[in-house]
Amino acid sequence: MIPRYARAQMTGIWEPESRFRIWFEIEAHALDAMAKLGVVPASATKAVWDWWATNPAIDVARIDEIEAVVKHDVIAFLTWVAEQVGPEARFLHQGMTSSDVLDTCLAVQLARASDILIADLDELLVVLKRRAYEHKLTPTIGRSHGIHAEPVTFGLKLAQAYAEFERNRARLIAARADIATCAISGAVGTFANIDPSVEAHVADKMALSVEPVSTQVIPRDRHAMFFATLGVVASSIERLATEIRHLQRTEVLEAEEYFSPGQKGSSAMPHKRNPVLTENLTGLARMVRGYVTPALENVALWHERDISHSSVERYIGPDATVTLDFALARLTGVMDKLVVYPERMQKNLDRMGGLVHSQRVLLALTQAGASREDSYRLVQRNAMKVWESDGQLSLLELLKADPEVTALLSPQEIEERFDLDYHYKHVDTIFARVFGD
Repeated sequence: MIPRYARAQMTGIWEPESRFRIWFEIEAHALDAMAKLGVVPASATKAVWDWWATNPAIDVARIDEIEAVVKHDVIAFLTWVAEQVGPEARFLHQGMTSSDVLDTCLAVQLARASDILIADLDELLVVLKRRAYEHKLTPTIGRSHGIHAEPVTFGLKLAQAYAEFERNRARLIAARADIATCAISGAVGTFANIDPSVEAHVADKMALSVEPVSTQVIPRDRHAMFFATLGVVASSIERLATEIRHLQRTEVLEAEEYFSPGQKGSSAMPHKRNPVLTENLTGLARMVRGYVTPALENVALWHERDISHSSVERYIGPDATVTLDFALARLTGVMDKLVVYPERMQKNLDRMGGLVHSQRVLLALTQAGASREDSYRLVQRNAMKVWESDGQLSLLELLKADPEVTALLSPQEIEERFDLDYHYKHVDTIFARVFGD
């Protein structure tokens, strides 16, 4: 985790003290369930919870000191707890294995991280919806292959982003449900030394579901799906960031990141206003996607378990969630303050002498009786003159002067095909599909 790209609420989930507190809750709730079964004395649960009620500070340094000797993090933690609680602590971890604690803790952490990310998406969706309605009918040029195609509205661009992130929200909710499972099944997952009711009790207390069948670990296909979902969200961030970066290019300049008073864009060129935030988002998205492949490779473990996944998850669990949390918040800020230039959009829309209306003329000629091939030829030969003039010529005027075209369409019929509003007649329909209102 790099502090530059981290926010406190998310990093707090992954701090050692937070992790150890979750470990304690897992162990203590399991102890409660075992006491109800008569496996351990009730005095043990009282001693453990009484100590915890004093709200003790987690001595991370002492736990690390013990781990340096025993070379095992869960044993080091349990040893430290025993130092605090006394003899009754010996009943902790009865019939359990380390993965019961580690995997269940990771499930809790990822579920809590998911809740933050879902809230991040909710905030982004609010901003995208507001800006989409603000520019619902702001004309702009649609581009394919980076080349002028046909008119759209800037609101439609934002509505598309809204729909994409709404899908991402649904994916993340599903991924959260998939990852939030508890395994307290003992060595190799057979419950030989611990009753399944203990697992059910811990799952209930930790707001998790029971893993239907674990080995000695929770199956890693769950984690692979979770991190793959984060990768998809990151890709959507990059998609919108890339759009803004293009729109901010000097030659386009239809929208740009907010440039605050006192901000400087270049150490050498005082005139620069660079899209640094969206460029940063592009890089952060690459990092989040980079964690997907290791998560996929973690699925194939040896037999009932190995620990090849462990070191990977110690990296990608914190880093992927912290980075995505920061990126979503940054994107929300970018879109909230995005400076939009409708006049420049209109200027760019008009730049190519009406070429954006070529399809409507093509269709009108076919409806007037010309073959599609002849219609295409007639429109294209005039369009290429406009293209080669860099928009200085007018497609409308060239078509009205072309006898082969006017033999099929009157000047008024040609002019009617250059109505910009025609392209926006179904904007309301699309908005209703996206926003449902």
